[in-house]
Amino acid sequence: MVTRTVDLRSDTVSKPTEAMRAAMANAEVDDDVLGHDPSALRLETEMAKIMGKEAALFVPSGTMSNLISVLVHCNIRGSEVILGSKSHIHIYENGGISTIGGVHPRTVKNNEDGTMDIDLIEAAIRDPRGEIVYPTTRLICLENSQGSCGGRCLSVEYTDRVGELAKKHGLKLHIDGARIFNASVALGVPVSRLVQDADSVSVCLSKGLGAPVGSVIVGSKSFVAKARILRKTLGGGMRQVGVLCAAALVGVQENVSKLEDDHKKAKMLAEGLNQIKGLRVNVAAVETNIIYIDVVEGAAEKLCKNLEQHGILIMQESPISIRVAFHHQISASDVQYTLSCFKQALTGVVQEDNGI
Repeated sequence: MVTRTVDLRSDTVSKPTEAMRAAMANAEVDDDVLGHDPSALRLETEMAKIMGKEAALFVPSGTMSNLISVLVHCNIRGSEVILGSKSHIHIYENGGISTIGGVHPRTVKNNEDGTMDIDLIEAAIRDPRGEIVYPTTRLICLENSQGSCGGRCLSVEYTDRVGELAKKHGLKLHIDGARIFNASVALGVPVSRLVQDADSVSVCLSKGLGAPVGSVIVGSKSFVAKARILRKTLGGGMRQVGVLCAAALVGVQENVSKLEDDHKKAKMLAEGLNQIKGLRVNVAAVETNIIYIDVVEGAAEKLCKNLEQHGILIMQESPISIRVAFHHQISASDVQYTLSCFKQALTGVVQEDNGI
């Protein structure tokens, strides 16, 4: 019988805190589609200020926030967006930019550190003289932190260079900042500075910040005005949405400061796992809250099932790889318990100190 659960599948699995539930119960609300919900306006105003942009818009999900952003920038069907080969937009968002927006993706290889080579980005920009046969490049997308590269952080210097490249060619820059606060904390750089050169940023509120639902898009007032229309078109306009925004505001105010602790616990687990025979972890690559673990014998599925029997929930990425992600409801004791369960699963030796 499982007596303890440590859920490391994703940072999206955290539960609303008591403060969030109280804020939701007491939220001041109105009709947000009509633009009058005070709790939504409060969250949007605060997020625009934190991100250093003119305006913000609350939307139901990160997938919708990225889709809306791409469609605002690429408002002519047949436009092309340059993005990473491992980007969330390209792999995990149902191809929405193509199926719904008629936008063509042109991928550039993501390096292990989450970046794309600047010269390869520039080489991917279509020559306008070939418009009779080519799609028209209108947008570059970055992801920070880069989830599929293990939560790696894109530096200010790198982002600035991509921003300069976009301006040079008359393109827009969108940052998928699902975990932008993780990157900000890990780099020790204000989030507004990290996204300074971006024309738009999507920020997930239900990952590390722990809100139950939602993302925010930030940008110029004109950008957000267009985004608001697209949100309605896509079915994302909600009425008394302040009930959700109130919880999200608590997450922004209370949980950003907890991200550093998430990162420390992730590093602690990575170092411990890397010492277990049969596992391999690039500890130096663990910069934020995500760890990718190689299972040497290629028995990832068997290992995941074994761990689940002990209440450890993790995500299998491939036959030889698994992923864990930390959030603020994972304790130091949970880390020790998880390590003991991994050791038992791989060596068959029961640990005396299992963190309980």
